[in-house]
Amino acid sequence: MYVSGMYVKRGTASPLGAVLLGALLLLAGCSAGDGGGDSGNGKAEKPRNPTNAPAPTPAVTQQPKEADPFWVNPDGSAARQTAAYEKAGKTDEAAAVREIAEQPTGQWLGPENPEQEARGFTEAADRAGRTPLLVLYNIPHRDCGQYSQGGAADGAAYRAWIAAVARGIADRPALVVLEPDALLHLVDGCTPQEFHEERYDLLDDAVTALKSLKNTKVYLDAGNAGWGRPDQIFQPLRRAGLGKADGFAVNVSNFYSTEISVDYGRQLSAKVGGKHFVIDTSRNGNGPYEDGDPAERWCNPPGRALGPTPTTTTADPLVDAYLWVKRPGESDGECKGGPKAGDWWPTYALQLARG
Repeated sequence: MYVSGMYVKRGTASPLGAVLLGALLLLAGCSAGDGGGDSGNGKAEKPRNPTNAPAPTPAVTQQPKEADPFWVNPDGSAARQTAAYEKAGKTDEAAAVREIAEQPTGQWLGPENPEQEARGFTEAADRAGRTPLLVLYNIPHRDCGQYSQGGAADGAAYRAWIAAVARGIADRPALVVLEPDALLHLVDGCTPQEFHEERYDLLDDAVTALKSLKNTKVYLDAGNAGWGRPDQIFQPLRRAGLGKADGFAVNVSNFYSTEISVDYGRQLSAKVGGKHFVIDTSRNGNGPYEDGDPAERWCNPPGRALGPTPTTTTADPLVDAYLWVKRPGESDGECKGGPKAGDWWPTYALQLARG
């Protein structure tokens, strides 16, 4: 995204591996496969081979449903890392990473097998009596050629992908964050003009398809407080179908404080008829990074910390939930010693957990 004369990316990204096997393992009494995207850079995780699987991951404790109705994936990267640390006798590291493993995080759906992934996550969550957080990040021409570039080949492919996701969700509960950065890049000069009308149509169609489902809530991504220009993005939100959606999302994969994000969201809400919003608090415990190369502050910044844990009990009636949309511990990209966008990075996970 473009802020104060520079591109400030949020880290959001591509996908998870097939989850159907994970879902089948759950049915058999085993853990479910983890989801992801380059999650603000989530990366696709391949389901493990049950004939050559490592020791079972530790059980993770689901938080009380009254405050946190969202689903914790019991076999995510953080849970497996916790198990590895415990096996190695690294109890301090295991305790730190468990703070991530026991919180619900976004499941970033990938371009392949979207129906199976959506079905696997929603079925596993439904069996647990919880709601999964799904992140759809596959819009054509996404990310303007940066770390998470790619997306669907064209509009027809994207509509088919959304239809497959909708079939996978069916009537089970789900909360969907729709297309991080897609609208912001229309108004910051990042996405070429020739793709603007198609993108508005694709987003509006996606909202329509998802809201036709019985128990799905949809929040359109609306940038972050670092962007700070509600006057420029509220009309694009409307054109993209916000009127049919449940609201919008702010701070996805970014680091702005909860207080600042609430203020930004309230300003935007006032311009779109009082719509509610959700905030990504996954890594905003210490606020944004303000040192080093301004063009790279968004990418794996040091000294950050986990933010408020996911909950629907918030400090503002307009804020429907604090969510961990970005999966803490996954890299933003190959910067500051990090692996590819979306790859699990144990060192960074520990830094975040220790704050």
